[in-house]
Amino acid sequence: MLSRAGNASLSSPDCLPASPGGAGVGEPLGRSSEQRTPKALLAQIVFRLDSALRRRQSIIEYTRDATCILRIKLYRIEADIVLADGSAARAGARIVDLHLWNEQIPPMAEQGASIAWARQMDLCFRHSLRELARYLAARPDLDDVALIRCTMAFGGPERNRQTVRMIGRYGFEPVPTVAPATLRERAHRFGENILISLMVLVRNAAALRRDTLRRGRTQVFLSRQVLEQRYGNRTGLGPPHRVAQRPDQPAVP
Repeated sequence: MLSRAGNASLSSPDCLPASPGGAGVGEPLGRSSEQRTPKALLAQIVFRLDSALRRRQSIIEYTRDATCILRIKLYRIEADIVLADGSAARAGARIVDLHLWNEQIPPMAEQGASIAWARQMDLCFRHSLRELARYLAARPDLDDVALIRCTMAFGGPERNRQTVRMIGRYGFEPVPTVAPATLRERAHRFGENILISLMVLVRNAAALRRDTLRRGRTQVFLSRQVLEQRYGNRTGLGPPHRVAQRPDQPAVP
C-alpha cells in the first residue's frame, strides 16, 4: 500500500477548499445540533462505508493539500495499452488509477453548475495533477508506472462522451474496452452507482442528475511522460520518464 505524502508546498489561490478550513476525510461528523439531522446521519453512514471500501481497495491520498480533488491506487492493467505518444503498458504492468476525493470536490450552488464552479474545478484538477507529478517524482519505487488511468463515471453514455472530450484538454485520451462487461461487472457498477448517487446527494445535491443510476464507464489514460511535461516542475522532477516498450515491439536486450 502506498504511504501518504507530506504536506504539499504548491498552492492555488483560486482553487478553494471544498469545506471551511480545508477539512478532509478525518473530520468527525455529527458534533453540532445542525449535523444531527437525518441527512447528516445518512452522510455519516455513506462516508463511513466509502472509507471502509477505500481501505479495502488500498485507495490513498497522495497529498494533504486541501485543494487536491484526486486520490490514487496502484492497479495491474488487464490488457496491453499503447497511447498516441508511444507510452505503453503490457498486461500485468502497474498503473496509477485516479479516484475522486469526494469530500474535497467544490460544492455547486443550488442553481447548479456555473462558470465560476467550472473554473474552480479546472484549477483544482490541474493542481491535483501537479501534486501527482510531484508525488511520483519523489517515489523511485514507482518508476515502472508509465500510465495513469481515469475511469469516467459522471453520467449516462451521452454525458460520458462530452466529458471525455473535455478531459482531453488535460492530456487524457480514451482507450476503448475490448470485452463487454460481464453480468457480475454490471451488477458491481450498479452498486457503485447507488453509492455514488448517495454521496452526491449528501455532499453536493445540486449535482444529482436523473441519469445518475445509468452512469456508464469510459476509461481514459494519461502517459507519465505527458504528466511530467504538462504538470511537472522540471527543476525538481529529475530526468524525464522513459517511454515504456510498445507491446508490439521485440524486447530490448
